[in-house]
Amino acid sequence: MRLQRFLSVLKARDREFVRDRSALAWNIVFPLLIILGFAYAFTGDQLDQYKVGVINQPADAELGFFGTRYMQLIEISEAEKSLAISKVKRHQLDILMDASEKRYWINDSSPTGYLLEKVLAGSGGEGYQKQLVTGQQIRYIDWLIPGVLGMNMMFSALFGVGYVVVRYRKNGVLKRLKATPLTALEFLSAQIVSRLWLIMAITITVYIGCHLLIGFVMRGSYLNLLLVFTLGAFSMISMGLIVAARVRSEEVAGGLLNLFSWPMMFLSGVWFSLEGLHPWVQKLALMFPLTHITQAARGIMMDGAGLMVIMPNLLALLVMSIIFLLLGVWLFRWE
Repeated sequence: MRLQRFLSVLKARDREFVRDRSALAWNIVFPLLIILGFAYAFTGDQLDQYKVGVINQPADAELGFFGTRYMQLIEISEAEKSLAISKVKRHQLDILMDASEKRYWINDSSPTGYLLEKVLAGSGGEGYQKQLVTGQQIRYIDWLIPGVLGMNMMFSALFGVGYVVVRYRKNGVLKRLKATPLTALEFLSAQIVSRLWLIMAITITVYIGCHLLIGFVMRGSYLNLLLVFTLGAFSMISMGLIVAARVRSEEVAGGLLNLFSWPMMFLSGVWFSLEGLHPWVQKLALMFPLTHITQAARGIMMDGAGLMVIMPNLLALLVMSIIFLLLGVWLFRWE
């Protein structure tokens, strides 16, 4: 691998993207519009469905308090108990019930928790012991921002590599490059590095701009967050290489990229929590890089999670990146 050839391709790709002002502007404006739109839409009244975490749910859950309408019952395991209490503190759960120990946790500043406590008292729940917790409410926009940033990275990575390389192949650019001393490794490395630093630059710009406009919670380390987004972007770019490896038609490439991106966008917890969904849907979501990006980023921003807490997500992204990259390089053809 010759550094000079690699740098020449990298410079050419960077100039191509920067000179495309519409694509550059859209990569910045699109996530900004989504975040501002949701920030405005969810500043009013809350949704009228109550979220109730249940530990050791009783067999007759459809009776009494647990049978109350407009309540979403979310099963919580004993191992997840401390995490669920933290969610009560952040108003992500309205109330947490432990049916076996006859205890419940509510936030002393939560109006929905107060109402559910009254419902519990009026439906035969006098024997339950009350546990008060305190904590600042997490707005929906605070919860949403990590997923939107990850989603924007996903589209930029997949279409910025997969679609562009296919266009090169269709226009005969790759055929001409094949006649030069440039190797496939040098070409693909330049594409990866070019897209990686552009994605990170755009993500940092959007993050800073949104934070200045609306402000959101950030309790963890910025370095850890940067690590998650960098590894996540690399994983997405590597996935895009699989589509770019042999496809010759832009229409086919667009269809395959949409096949990858749309399921990730809706099943990775970007717009709504995966809690309460069918277990197989939650397991399927773990196969997507965007799921691990979103989970790790939310853990850092909302919970102040350290490296050891998000390590499973980082390892999953690393393994996916290696698999995608090896497949993309192995399948790649110039023509």
